[in-house]
Amino acid sequence: IDLHHDILFFLILILVFVSRMLVRTLWHFYYQKNPIPQRIVHGTTIEIIRTIFPSIIPMFIAIPSFALLYSMDEVVVDPAITIKAIGHQWYRTYEYSDYNNSDEQSLTFDSYTIPEDDPELGQSRLLEVDNRVVVPAKTHLRMIVTPADVPHSWAVPSSGVKCDAVPGRLNQTSILLQREGVYYGQCSEIRGTNHASTP
Repeated sequence: IDLHHDILFFLILILVFVSRMLVRTLWHFYYQKNPIPQRIVHGTTIEIIRTIFPSIIPMFIAIPSFALLYSMDEVVVDPAITIKAIGHQWYRTYEYSDYNNSDEQSLTFDSYTIPEDDPELGQSRLLEVDNRVVVPAKTHLRMIVTPADVPHSWAVPSSGVKCDAVPGRLNQTSILLQREGVYYGQCSEIRGTNHASTP
C-alpha cells in the first residue's frame, strides 16, 4: 500500500507537469491567437533536462519496488504447516512433511484430475481432483514446490500464488488463506498436450 501511494505521488507530479505543458502549448500556439508561430530554437540545457529527469523518476520508483519484491519472496519465519508439492507428468504428489516420523510412513498422497467425462454434479471440469489438499484457514503455510521430471508450476490464482517448479531445485512460497473454501489450482507451465490436466 505504501508503494502504491509513493508511485501515485510521482504519477500526480508527472500528470500536473505534462498537463501544464500541454495547456501552455495549446494556449500559445492556438491558430487564431498566433497565426504565424515563432520558430523554436533547440537549447542544449532543455534537452539535457528533459532527458535526465524522466530517467531519474523511474529510479525513485524502482528502489522501493525492488525492496518490496525482495521482501515478498521471504517466507514466514515460523509457518504452522509445511507442505511439499511434487509435480509429475499430469498429476501431483503432496507430502505433509511436518508429520513425518522415522517410525511411521510419511503423510503422502497423489492427486489426480477427475476425468472430463466423470465429474459429479457441481464439480468443475478439469479442476476437480480425487484427493484435495486440506489446510487450515487464517494460518501461515509454507509450500515447497519441486518437479519429479519436467518444469512445472504450482498456482492458485484465487489466492494470488504462483511458484515455478524447476528440476533439481526446491522453491518455496508462503500462503495465508483468509477464509474457508475450495481454492482451485492448476499448473500454469505449458508443457504438452495434457497440460490442462494438472490442477
